[in-house]
Amino acid sequence: MEFFRIKKDIPFMRHALVFNVISLLTFLLAVFFLFSRGLHLSVEFTGGTLIEVNYTQAANLEQIREGLGRAGYTDIAVQNFGSSQDVMIRLPLRSEQNTARIGESVMTALNAEAPGATLRRVEFVGPQVGKELAENGAMALLLVVVGIVLYLAMRFEWRFSVSAIIANLHDVIIILGFFAFFQWEFSLSVLAAVLAVLGYSVNESVVVFDRVRETFKKVRGLTTPQVLDHAITSTISRTIITHGSTQLMVLSMLLFGGATLHYFALALTIGICFGIYSSVLVASPLVMWLGVSREHFIKPKKQIEGANEDGAVV
Repeated sequence: MEFFRIKKDIPFMRHALVFNVISLLTFLLAVFFLFSRGLHLSVEFTGGTLIEVNYTQAANLEQIREGLGRAGYTDIAVQNFGSSQDVMIRLPLRSEQNTARIGESVMTALNAEAPGATLRRVEFVGPQVGKELAENGAMALLLVVVGIVLYLAMRFEWRFSVSAIIANLHDVIIILGFFAFFQWEFSLSVLAAVLAVLGYSVNESVVVFDRVRETFKKVRGLTTPQVLDHAITSTISRTIITHGSTQLMVLSMLLFGGATLHYFALALTIGICFGIYSSVLVASPLVMWLGVSREHFIKPKKQIEGANEDGAVV
């Protein structure tokens, strides 16, 4: 299905150097903010107190957050746990950690602002658990990257796998740079969004690369920049439909999903926007710089001894 079809190829590769310079500057800014400000890690990574409470009716999460905020609790995470009546509250690690006292003070705040809660359990999570989660998350990210490289190298050619993974890591670093600059909370749900963006971006790269390979095989006489321009132009309608539909869904989560889904949807929004840019205008120029050509996809015909140029035996 296509909304429109562009008959004349748009010369994207004519401005490839400009696109790459913009990408490099954005990437360096993101790295700078990551090192200078760092990520504002959530309780899952830093450790803290987990409090589980139960309500006889559906819990009002916003009322709970506001009540705990008035009681002086900051950087808290409040979400449903199992059902709409069960609530999990995460509090950050404090210098003087007294689990029983914290549980009592939280229940006092809830009884004043969001009455009807029954305390189920109070549990302390040490920073060691958060360290293990961070290591496991980094390992998951590494495995995804390795899997993408191997997949693209087997399906296309190593130049395509290198270009795609550089473009996709460009998206990941920029997402992390946004979270570092604005000091948004980086939680496990945001990490899941980052992993989702990696897979989502590589899908767009595969679509463009597949059209590049098809054009190289079917059309002769085109230069590599012309083939890339044709591949990008011919898939623009598909790109708009796919990314537009996905962004509508993510936007609904961002606007109506509440605090629990806010940063998850925000990370996806940034990833989708930059994913379009990187998959088309970063990966494709990199493929061109690495020197991909028609010869990488067309196997030369074997010349039979005693045959003429047309293959007929003489």
